[in-house]
Amino acid sequence: MRSFALAVLTLVLALAGCAADHAASSSASPPAGSCKVATNGEIAALFDRWNESLQTGDPHKVVANYAERSILLATISNKPRLTVTDKEDYFHYFLQDRPSGKIDFRFLELGCNSAVDAGVYTFTFARTGVVVKARYTYTYRWDGTQWLITSHHSSAMPEKE
Repeated sequence: MRSFALAVLTLVLALAGCAADHAASSSASPPAGSCKVATNGEIAALFDRWNESLQTGDPHKVVANYAERSILLATISNKPRLTVTDKEDYFHYFLQDRPSGKIDFRFLELGCNSAVDAGVYTFTFARTGVVVKARYTYTYRWDGTQWLITSHHSSAMPEKE
């Protein structure tokens, strides 16, 4: 009986350790059982927040829109950007041409503590005058305080349909 109790205690401690590791690894997660469901307008405004951060010309301010654990699959880079440093490096280059985005078509999907904004946008680059249409997908997660980008994929539109 004593060895059974010891085995149960070991299992409980191991599970508690796993739960603590999980809690530590999920940065600023919402409280258990809470569910934040956004409105269409709230999620649409997140693109405006991101676009306004582009206007600052500061890569650090742009990357502040992304969750710590997130991926950027950018239009003009073949490299998946996973770290803050990788994302800031990309935006340092991207911001040089002073981009400004405009949503042309949007599809929103709202969930519990998550949302998807996908569609088509157009970027105008003030320094060069170049205009680029691209497809995009942003996924967002509510961290208990704010919505942050967990994945951002952008790809230039094909020349022919």
